[in-house]
Formats: sequence, C-alpha cells, structure tokens
Amino acid sequence: MTSSESLPRGRFGRLARRMTPWGFPLVYLGWAYVWWAPIVGSDQSVWTFPNVALFVVGGLSPLLAALLLSWLTEGGAGIRDLGHRLIDLGRIDARWALLVLLYWPIFNLLVAGAALLVGVTSDPLEFISTDRLFDPAATAAIVAFAFVFPLVEEIGLRGYWLDRLQERFSALTAGVINGTTWGIWHAPFVLFPGYYANTTFDPDLSWWIPSIVLGTLVTVWVYNNTRRSILAVLCFHAFGNMTGEVMGFAPEMYPFVLVGYGGAALIVVLAFGPYSFRGWETPLPRPEDNDEPISSGHR
Repeated sequence: MTSSESLPRGRFGRLARRMTPWGFPLVYLGWAYVWWAPIVGSDQSVWTFPNVALFVVGGLSPLLAALLLSWLTEGGAGIRDLGHRLIDLGRIDARWALLVLLYWPIFNLLVAGAALLVGVTSDPLEFISTDRLFDPAATAAIVAFAFVFPLVEEIGLRGYWLDRLQERFSALTAGVINGTTWGIWHAPFVLFPGYYANTTFDPDLSWWIPSIVLGTLVTVWVYNNTRRSILAVLCFHAFGNMTGEVMGFAPEMYPFVLVGYGGAALIVVLAFGPYSFRGWETPLPRPEDNDEPISSGHR
C-alpha cells in the first residue's frame, strides 16, 4: 500500500482522492469534448487538418486521465502499477490467453450463423480481400490501428477506472457504469464529418451504445479473471478490432449483433455471478494482492 507520505501534496491531490471514482469521467469526457467540439461544428472532414489533430489530442483522454489521476492519488507507485500490469504476462494463464485469442472469431461466426437461421441476411460476414490480406503495408496498418487505440483506452478505462469502481460496486454495476461512459465518449463520432466515409460501418446510437455497454461486461469478465491484467484486455480489444477487419459483419447485421452481445453478457452474469464475474462464491480481485476480496460494500 502506498504510504500517505509518498502521495502528491497539495489541494489537487486531496481533491482527486476525494472525487474518486468520479474524477475520471470528468477528466476523460471533459478533455475529449473540449478538443472535439470544433470538429462537430466544422464543415470539413475529420481526417483533414486541423480536425485530425483535434481528434487525436482529444482521443488521448483515457490515457491522460489515468496517468494524471494515478499520479495525484497514488504518486509514482500508481504509474508503475499501470505499467507493470500492461506488460506482466504471468497474470494470464493459458486458458484465458486462448479465450482472448479466439473469442471474437467464434462470436462473429456464431452470430452470423444465428442470422442465417432467422433470415436476417444471406451474407452476414464480409471477409478481407486476399489482395489486402497479403499486402504488407495494409496488414501492418491493420495491426497497428488494432492495438494503438485499445492501448490508449484500456489503460484508462479498465486499468485505472474499473478498479476504483469495483471498490464501491459489484462487477456488474461497475461494468455498466464503465461501459455507459465509454459509449458516451464515442457518441460524438456520429457527428464528425466524414468519420465513416470510407467504411461500411454506419452506427445508430440506439444500438451502438448498448452494444458498447454489453461488450464492456465481457471485457470486465476477462479483466477480473486475469488478475486485473491490462495486457489481457488490451489484446482482447485489439483482437476484436482485427476480427472486424478480417471477418467483419455486413452493414445490415449491426442491429442484430446487439442480440449477440446481450447473450454473451447474460451468460457471463448467470455463469459467473454478478458480484465478481469470477464465480458465484468468488470475491472481486483486490488491487493490493490480486486475489483477496475488496472489503467495501457493493451494489
């Protein structure tokens, strides 16, 4: 445990500790929205300068919020803890490594199969072209983008904030709060000029935000069962992105995919319990020792 003497001094440190866990969404959303507001009011594509610069700077908000609040509330020890959990392979056993690797391809195939059975579409999946797949530059770009954005998001949303939420709430409640806030952060994307111009993805907030929330519950399940591994949820997020690029859903599938997210989340809650997502009688992971229960009450 970090001693009180090593914590950052001054009014900002005290304020940050008093505002935990609600300081994170204030910084996370506030920073992003300040930088993104000019993009929403622009008539130029988000991918043109200076809009793209505003987008990138605003998009760093989950990482910046985590680093700032970790420093203010825990000092250097908080920063080191985030770094350690980002690179520590020992937290992920073989079963969970396999799940992280295979979950999204299996999920996409199962949802696509269900769509065929009920007649949603005759072509539920869109596969990457062989030209793009074997183009080294295109493949490198897919891998880079698949990991860069999750790196920024998972350090903050799960690595920092989820722990603070689970000090007060059950895994289910913490996951809903975490995922809803993540969805709110994404909501302006539909207002950015040209953001989806070169994609088949055309989200409607009525199904996109619920999908983000339900998907977050599965991510919390992975996080809690890998001893709070940031690396595990980073790879889980990244492999989901890569699956979407290689074996993604057809545009008409996206509202139906919400059913798949709901089914997966329901299985997690019923099979592993809403309290910890680690088993009905298993406590939440504690930040101090990874295995003992968090002592405070949960809702």
